[in-house]
Amino acid sequence: MNNMTYGFIGLGLIGGSIARAIKENEPSSKIIAYTPHRETVDTAHAKGIIDTPLYEIGAEFSDCDYIFLCAPVECNNDNIQKLLPFLNKKTTLTDIGSVKNGIHEKIKELGLEDQFIGGHPMAGTERIGFNNSKSSLLQNAYYILTKTSVTDEDRIKRYYDLVKMIGAIPLVVEYRQHDYITAAISHVPHVISASLVNLVKDNDSEDELMKTIAAGGFKDITRISSSSPVMWQQICTTNAANISDLLSKYIDSLYDIKLAIDEKDSEKLFEFFSKAREYRESFITTSSGPIQKVYAIKVEIDDHPGRLAKVATLLSDNEINIKNIGIVHNREYERGTLRIELHDQEGLDKAGKVLENNGYNIYL
Repeated sequence: MNNMTYGFIGLGLIGGSIARAIKENEPSSKIIAYTPHRETVDTAHAKGIIDTPLYEIGAEFSDCDYIFLCAPVECNNDNIQKLLPFLNKKTTLTDIGSVKNGIHEKIKELGLEDQFIGGHPMAGTERIGFNNSKSSLLQNAYYILTKTSVTDEDRIKRYYDLVKMIGAIPLVVEYRQHDYITAAISHVPHVISASLVNLVKDNDSEDELMKTIAAGGFKDITRISSSSPVMWQQICTTNAANISDLLSKYIDSLYDIKLAIDEKDSEKLFEFFSKAREYRESFITTSSGPIQKVYAIKVEIDDHPGRLAKVATLLSDNEINIKNIGIVHNREYERGTLRIELHDQEGLDKAGKVLENNGYNIYL
């Protein structure tokens, strides 16, 4: 794939990470990029990530082997229209959106089905923007490819190989199936998480005792509620049918388990939790999914001044980069507890060994 030319329209967290990974793995490639924010492409150019910064969508895109549409979903249709006069038939046009139905319909309307392959890199962080992008973000992340009914198999194969080159795991999925899958494993969980947070908010006492106690495990399981409201508003409107269908099934399952609780049906309750536990433990852990893993460890410490600083210093002395650190206020363990968040699995493993070797009790 040497001497390929890649174009980017939009260069945020995901687009920037793809561009970095391409340049790192294929240094001879040429990368051009346009965003409406001039400082972004200028920064990427200064860092050597892109070769040509562009300030408008123009003829430069005619030379591209691949063009990645990395702008917000609502901007993609306008950007495709602007690209049309300059789109070469050799170019594979792709996107990075988490909902595919809308863009596939637009591509069909414009007669571009033979050169479009949808893309959905299932990676990300709570931070956004090019400055937070990194080539390793896509490592071992599933990267979904959605072809059309007329997509050439050789084109799919080349894109498949590109995804593997940048360290991700390619999967080819029919685009309607993709939207149903992501509704189940990402979109509905975000709705449920937000509804749990609102349940506590709406039923808390004036002294906010629920909120105080929720600082522990509840805060962890509802972490995804901190995501962008604007983004999730758009996802719920663009994938509405699938989300609504699965929410109906979820509501039915909640009603069933409510009946079991009302009737104190011990057998059904055990089956409910046992089945969930068994299936949950069968999940593979070698790659990231749409809801990003948190690399966190809990550490027991004595409840005395300076103990938190001692742990932080110990990790720093061993060149372990802490992403976040805080005290778990509700005492799930016998002593005081720190929750330390690391950047990756390597940092988590190293922190665990260092702390255990220094006599600390740790919990994952």
